Amino acid sequence: MRIAFLNPTGELGGAEASLLQVLASLREARPSWSLHLVVASDGPLAGRARACGVPTTVLPFPASLARLGEWGRRNGFVDRAALMTGVCRAAVPTTAYVARLRDILRDLDPDVLHTNGLKMHVLGIWARPPRAAVLWHLHDYLGARPFSSRLLRRYVARCAGIVANSHSVADELRALFGSGVHVYPLHNAVDLDQFSPEGPVLDLDGLAGLPPGERGVVRVGLVATFARWKGHGTFLKAFAKLPSALRVRGYIVGGPLYQTDRSQYSMEELRACAEELGISSRFGFTGFVTDPSSAIRALDVVVHASTEPEPFGLVIAEAMACGRPVIVSDAGGAVEIVAGGVNAVVHPPGDADALADRIAQLVADLPLRKRLGEAGRATAVERFTRTRLAAALAPVYEALVSVN
Repeated sequence: MRIAFLNPTGELGGAEASLLQVLASLREARPSWSLHLVVASDGPLAGRARACGVPTTVLPFPASLARLGEWGRRNGFVDRAALMTGVCRAAVPTTAYVARLRDILRDLDPDVLHTNGLKMHVLGIWARPPRAAVLWHLHDYLGARPFSSRLLRRYVARCAGIVANSHSVADELRALFGSGVHVYPLHNAVDLDQFSPEGPVLDLDGLAGLPPGERGVVRVGLVATFARWKGHGTFLKAFAKLPSALRVRGYIVGGPLYQTDRSQYSMEELRACAEELGISSRFGFTGFVTDPSSAIRALDVVVHASTEPEPFGLVIAEAMACGRPVIVSDAGGAVEIVAGGVNAVVHPPGDADALADRIAQLVADLPLRKRLGEAGRATAVERFTRTRLAAALAPVYEALVSVN
């Protein structure tokens, strides 16, 4: 079996971390299979894929294609016109890119082309060798992306199957595409050795330029890319609502990873927001960290604050695996992986008042934090081990090849 994987960035967001677990699982369970990753920019993903034994080719996107993104161009005529202008600007460079990608894939001669990321779903269809079956791996709700939704509907007949990272995403895809394509729900996995209660711990205060915290201070943080829907603004507003006497510090861990226009906060925007809210003296920004597990272990409470339904919520699973209590935005695929009051606490998406209440509750209740952390680790060990990825995916690949 020969499988080529396509990914639109070399940075490590949630979809890329999930892809690494797929590669590692297949390498362990099917060592005789030939795996190859093609990635559209250099970065830590390429190095980590090679480290787990997967040869990797970097084929950079042209700048116009790399910048093209829909999330920040969804509202109103002006935004839609700007998006279409970007599409037109990228058309000729994209045609040249597809030709180069087609040459790479012809040499690899894969049985299956596993695409990860909206741009690669379409480019994979355009560039695939004639005998290769295309498997899309969806980590997004398409309903929030009308242009991408229409584009994928146009090409879904040429896709042999779709892996969805939650039942919630799978249900939306079935409603969108009908019964003509098989959809396979498969929750993401976590490296339970890396994301564990024991291990290195980052000095968040040092990274954020804050003085050392006083004894007994409770550290509460959001770990995420700077995508605007990840709820950084909600978290900052919630933190500002906490009683001033509460011994708590807040942190935003992460940075802007992607090149798409208008889809992300800048560090300057978030710092300005903290300054305006009057919380700068007790709130820190670490920037991007290479080992998120060591940042999670440095927190007493992990906040998930997405304002739109979360397709899965990898950071939730990672925090649970690290034995840290997590406050979860109660919508989308995130609902499938937590039980409120059992292994997490939940809050309505975008509700800063409710989020502040949950933070205050956990800051004040050490036994509750301990109980939730232990239950979260038990859930992660039971449900998020990566060995199940190969067990679920190998039969899918084999079925696609036999049909194709």
